[in-house]
Amino acid sequence: MSITHDTRQPVPSGVEGPLPVTDVGEGTLTGLAEEAEAIYLAPNWKLVWWRFKKHRLALVSGAVLIVIVLVALVPDFFSTQKPHVTDPAEQFIPPRRIYLFDEGSFSPFVYGGQVTRNPESLRMEWQVDETNKIPVGLFVPGYPYEVLGIIPAQVHLVNSLELDEGQRIHLLGTDRLGRDQWSRLMAGTQVSLSIGLVAVFVSVFLGILLGGISGYFGGTVDLVIQRLIEILQSLPPVPIWMALTAAMPRDWSVEQTYFAITIILALLGWTTLAREVRGRFLALREEDFVVAAKLSGCSQPRVIFRHMVPTMTSHIIAAATLAIPVMIINETFLSFLGLGLRPPAISWGVLLQEAQNLQSIVLAPWLLLPGFAVIITVLTLNIVGDGLRDAADPYR
Repeated sequence: MSITHDTRQPVPSGVEGPLPVTDVGEGTLTGLAEEAEAIYLAPNWKLVWWRFKKHRLALVSGAVLIVIVLVALVPDFFSTQKPHVTDPAEQFIPPRRIYLFDEGSFSPFVYGGQVTRNPESLRMEWQVDETNKIPVGLFVPGYPYEVLGIIPAQVHLVNSLELDEGQRIHLLGTDRLGRDQWSRLMAGTQVSLSIGLVAVFVSVFLGILLGGISGYFGGTVDLVIQRLIEILQSLPPVPIWMALTAAMPRDWSVEQTYFAITIILALLGWTTLAREVRGRFLALREEDFVVAAKLSGCSQPRVIFRHMVPTMTSHIIAAATLAIPVMIINETFLSFLGLGLRPPAISWGVLLQEAQNLQSIVLAPWLLLPGFAVIITVLTLNIVGDGLRDAADPYR
């Protein structure tokens, strides 16, 4: 007598007919097992990257940030002429539009013209000459420069095919001295972004070092560091920045002023991260792996930097990414007020100094375009920082 088993699932009330039998093949189970093993064995940075890719807006912002970083690394490649070149005959030229087609064929060009003085208002006005077409090309040779200060080159992304005087293109117009705004914006991107990166690097180092020492050792050391943090956080930042930058000698070189601005921004920006690191270290110093490291004979610096700091690396990266736009805004603000970088240095704040008076805004509203560069960069860094913070959160 053979016994047969009915493999069909019981039919719930109100449902007609048998339920379908779920067939999970061996290949599907193998694929799921391999995927689970890959997730289990993946390092932390790969898990963060997988979660970061799901944040579409942060991914797009990351691509924009890569372009901004490339501009900061090689600003001369994206420039059309030297940023310090002046030409009184080309002052207050408006942004030039690039036409892609000429008489039905693909042949990019811009219209030439000249600056003339209006006999009634006595203002300098740009007169377009549609008979003068200046051809434009990609990867065109121009003025020589050095990539990263090492590799000589003279190829530019976009430029006029005719390098004669009067045949230059001004994509974002010119200022009151006839300087090309596009080239100056590219150079300013390098200075402003590098100040933010260097200042954040110094402030992160100080925050990890002092916050880690405070949370690990405690006692009198913790008391002194915390009181120092409270003093710095209680000071109004804007007057302090203004006082310190105003105290810098006016005869300092551009390099000395750049270094001083970076140090000032770094010394006042490490307190928040130090508080966060201290709180994390207070929770970690009693964990089993820290106690085991101490019992195994590890030195105190090794316990801190080899075992405790890596547990919050993702948070530190996210915090640093969110701190960069703050540093950029601070530098732009100080330079705009004339308390930071000064000409002949070029930064976004220095460029915005040209738009301080109402006359410049009326005559040349395109001088405000560096402000949009600041907005785009800050928004991009904030979105990327939010994406990194969410991706690095171990509880998500």
